[in-house]
Amino acid sequence: MEPLRVLTATEQVAAWRQVTDAVHAEGGRIVIQLWHVGRISHSSLLPGGAAPVSSTDRRSPAMTFARDGFVPVSQPRALRDDELPGVVADYVHAAQCAMDAGFDGVEIHSANTYLLEQFLRDTINDRSGPHGGSIANRARLVLEVTRAVTAAVGAGRTGIRLSPMTTFGNTAPRDSDPQALYGYLVEQLAPLGLAYLHVIEGETGGPREPADADAPFDYLALRHRFRGAWMVNNGYARADALDAVAGGRADLVAFGRLFIANPDLVRRLREDLPLNEPRAETFYGGGAEGYTDYPTFGS
Repeated sequence: MEPLRVLTATEQVAAWRQVTDAVHAEGGRIVIQLWHVGRISHSSLLPGGAAPVSSTDRRSPAMTFARDGFVPVSQPRALRDDELPGVVADYVHAAQCAMDAGFDGVEIHSANTYLLEQFLRDTINDRSGPHGGSIANRARLVLEVTRAVTAAVGAGRTGIRLSPMTTFGNTAPRDSDPQALYGYLVEQLAPLGLAYLHVIEGETGGPREPADADAPFDYLALRHRFRGAWMVNNGYARADALDAVAGGRADLVAFGRLFIANPDLVRRLREDLPLNEPRAETFYGGGAEGYTDYPTFGS
């Protein structure tokens, strides 16, 4: 089997420009998520077979999709404090490349137990020093990344995604006090003037009010601390999305699985047309099946 070739940044920018140009030609807008998965990775996916990096050297029980299918994630290496400015610089570089590629904005992915949330949660982050221990310390990296990205590409082109209550398939326990942690984080994000804050309500891909939670999470308390657009996500259908906006619980609603299953979702929602059902067995499979083969309405 031939080794994977990693595209250069210039090659990736040129390839993505074809996508953004096509979206803009149809009158659309497109924002890209900036991910760093941290310990939710496998050494076969990393240059030289390196270990994934995280806030901790503790291994996650999660699985990830590698070249030969789903495999357990690899043992991570805890990032040193002196390596963290490089992580921030990587996010800035990615954001600048996104602008060069024609994206209308970037969304910093600080959810679903990936790297930034691995620093946020006290159930994962077991480090000492300036990025461990207190809530302020654990939130430091997220804030450093967000401030640096907004300085580079503009706050009006920057959003962020959070998931206060998700355990992502029970692979990452919730913080011991998620209300306090995310309340502090949102309070610190508010003055930055971000384009939006995108919050996954409840368990990613599961209930918006998890039955195993110690206490209900007050999302409205977070919203009241934030000055920008408030986007909600997690299993919304047309009716409850309209209700959330009409009731003032959100400014806009994001759709994921329904957009995979309905390439013409905007039209279907606008005209209240029947929806294709997503085929969950094809999710995260790495191939075309279940991603590009759903029909448009009437086809």
